[in-house]
Amino acid sequence: MTSLETTRNGGWLISCAADRGEERKTIEHSTPPCERPSQSDAVSAAGQTPAGVPEVLTVIDIGSNAIRMEIAQVLPSGTLEILERLSRAVRLGQDVFRTGRLRAETMRTALAILRDYRYVLNTYGPGRIRAVATTALREATNGDTFVDRILMATGLEVSVLSVAEEGRLIVSAVRHAAGDSLLKQGDALVVEVSGGGAIMNVLHDGRIAASQSLPIGSVRMQEVLSTGTMTGDRAVQMIRQQIAGAISTFKGVFPLRSVQAFIVVGGDARWAAAQFGKPLKEAGLRVVTKEALDEWLNARQSFTADKLARTYNIPFSDAETIVPALLVYQALLKTTGAKEMIVTGVSMRDGILQDLVAGVTGRQADSLYREVIQSAYAIGQKYRTDPAHAEHVRMLAVRLFDELANEHRLGARHRLLLEVAALLHDVGAFVSSRARHKHSCYLIMNSEILGLTQDELIMVANIARYHRRSCPEPSHAEYMSMSRERRMIVNKLAAILRVADALDVSRTQQIKGFTCKIRKNELTLSVEGNPDLIMERRSLAEKANMFADIYGLDVLVEAAG
Repeated sequence: MTSLETTRNGGWLISCAADRGEERKTIEHSTPPCERPSQSDAVSAAGQTPAGVPEVLTVIDIGSNAIRMEIAQVLPSGTLEILERLSRAVRLGQDVFRTGRLRAETMRTALAILRDYRYVLNTYGPGRIRAVATTALREATNGDTFVDRILMATGLEVSVLSVAEEGRLIVSAVRHAAGDSLLKQGDALVVEVSGGGAIMNVLHDGRIAASQSLPIGSVRMQEVLSTGTMTGDRAVQMIRQQIAGAISTFKGVFPLRSVQAFIVVGGDARWAAAQFGKPLKEAGLRVVTKEALDEWLNARQSFTADKLARTYNIPFSDAETIVPALLVYQALLKTTGAKEMIVTGVSMRDGILQDLVAGVTGRQADSLYREVIQSAYAIGQKYRTDPAHAEHVRMLAVRLFDELANEHRLGARHRLLLEVAALLHDVGAFVSSRARHKHSCYLIMNSEILGLTQDELIMVANIARYHRRSCPEPSHAEYMSMSRERRMIVNKLAAILRVADALDVSRTQQIKGFTCKIRKNELTLSVEGNPDLIMERRSLAEKANMFADIYGLDVLVEAAG
């Protein structure tokens, strides 16, 4: 997330360890690490929000059809109150889906909207901001250039979401609004059809089992198929064929017939539910049956956008997307075993707001933590890592992280990155045992981990990269591509991971636990029991050099006896 003035994509403000004296005391914790305020949630340079004063949170969503902004505040009770919702139409997707890049005129229009939004934000004072972009900027060949222009013009650093992260945020919004019971009705399918595509998430027992984006967005299909020049019936026929072809590819990823709960997100679905849906007892939910959806589309699918706009008194830009989006929902509903679609009143932006709220309260959402770890497990299994070694290194690394809290001064989010890197540090062995640390970096960087941003994924890849062999060097391109702040975090976490991996060099998990003591320039690990530590001491002699460089501490290991 991005603080209003000072922080960048992850929003981390880095605190260096205090100057060390000659003597150090054994580290003690009065607060569990998971409950410490995360430094990834630092506020702007204008100062901390005074105690008891609601903190302002802002989400900016740069989509294929429009740029939207939601401003909310977190009350002292921890509840979220929406202050303002803004939406301005700009067809970024129209350019990208037609030519593959953004036109200069479209970028100027989008920048003008973002400048206006920034002016509105300044009236609210300091707060936490997260600006994201989805399909259009994800696919535009000049998307990175446009992100740089946004930063220069407005000071907003935009994070381009991966498909997995966008899907995770959608599911998070649904989960928070409707509860887990809705998502645990057998297998569930959560779908949002936007201008750029259909984000599809299949859940099994409430957990995301598969996530994929299909190229059947309402704006994309109109641009790719050039339906604006066709008659209504011919355009609908072409769109249906496009949808059928895209859905057939997803069937191979997950058997959609097993889906019993079909849950949809998106403005077009909400509009349809308001027109011919029925409210459920759960607040904010409406249901649309197959029969009702079929009846409405059969009667109006050949309407032009102009006729829909006049008939229902809606903006022309909204009328253009309604029929294509509903055709996608109709086709998906018929492919599943569900009898109706449940329409929620939430959006991806609500999922982002929940992440920001977790930052304000200083607590990591349990569901997010589980999703990240489960995703890491799945990748480890895919590349056939040694699960016992990976899990043990994770345990040792987390223990070291917690014991060294006063030294690294990192937060709960960084602890999670270390856990993921520990679980995946050896995936490169799937490619080759030689230079496996480099292969691990490549495989992680080109994977998708639910709940992690692309920047965080790059950090995890680099942490795993340096679990063995050489320390970071200026010639390492992946490492040098990160900002100085992120390199500092990678250094701190990679140094811990190297020590943890050395403590299980025998891969026998003989070190079950240890206590830490810091005296002068030494960190002594007193290992429980009386194990033979010859291999561990040799491994530490080779790998603890980075820890000594970063923390100024030599690592010693001894049997507690």
